[in-house]
Amino acid sequence: MKKAVTLLDGSVGQELVKQYGEKPTPLWSTEIMLKDPNMVSDIHSAYFEAGATIATTNSYTILRDRLKHFELEHEVHNLWTSSVAAACKARDKFGSGRIAGSIGPLVASYRPDICPPVEEASSVYKEKVESIAPMVDILLVETVCSLKQAKGVLAATDNGNKPVWISFSVDDKDGTKLRSGENLEDVEAVINNHFVEAVLINCSPPEVVGNALSILSKMGLAFGAYANGFSRISSEFLKTRPTVDALTARKDLGPEEYSNFVTTWIRNGASIVGGCCEIGPTHISKIAQKIHELGYKTL
Repeated sequence: MKKAVTLLDGSVGQELVKQYGEKPTPLWSTEIMLKDPNMVSDIHSAYFEAGATIATTNSYTILRDRLKHFELEHEVHNLWTSSVAAACKARDKFGSGRIAGSIGPLVASYRPDICPPVEEASSVYKEKVESIAPMVDILLVETVCSLKQAKGVLAATDNGNKPVWISFSVDDKDGTKLRSGENLEDVEAVINNHFVEAVLINCSPPEVVGNALSILSKMGLAFGAYANGFSRISSEFLKTRPTVDALTARKDLGPEEYSNFVTTWIRNGASIVGGCCEIGPTHISKIAQKIHELGYKTL
């Protein structure tokens, strides 16, 4: 009997930008959620309708260190709650599905060089974990780019009493290396010290994911990937408080092309797949179709 495949959703932030129609800000997805949480719920609904079995909460950037620069730190608990509520509303409307509580990097994405020390990071993350864990089915730690980042966030999730999935982002040209330059294989020693159920790759080009998954497949955990559709991570996006318009979407990664990558990952043992930035509902729909054509069920 073939194993079941968990089908994650895709990008929420980029879909919000496309639908809202205004110039993005460094907290584009959070600001839109404050103005119109129903729009967030509608995007979650679109992914469920496309075949996704998990809604990832729109809480990736909801961290005190990111909000304080925009005088929104006082909204942090409200935002955590409303991000989960938007996902749950879509799940309840659809009638099935699980909720993954998204936990993004402190300070900035793709910048492991400026992440806080492990103990400091763990303390900051602990508040978020304690807030969202009771409301979600899974804690999804995303876009981890260094061993230090992994240690900091996993120390905070150990007492969350929910399954923890941790997802690493690898070098755009070398899937065996984290964005920090460290070897991907070295994450095994870190995650073995914590309660981790699945190890993933996200926000990396699909072309390098295969090599990364061959490493993850040896760790004895459920594994998988959800890649991005960026042409590259630009230098402009690595500056302080960037906006999404510093990145450009690929023109050669439509639903058919992207789903071809994903089916290869599944054939090679991946049991959790989906999409990251610039991967939308039409991509997820095509993946769902191919999963069923391969004879797998979605979980």
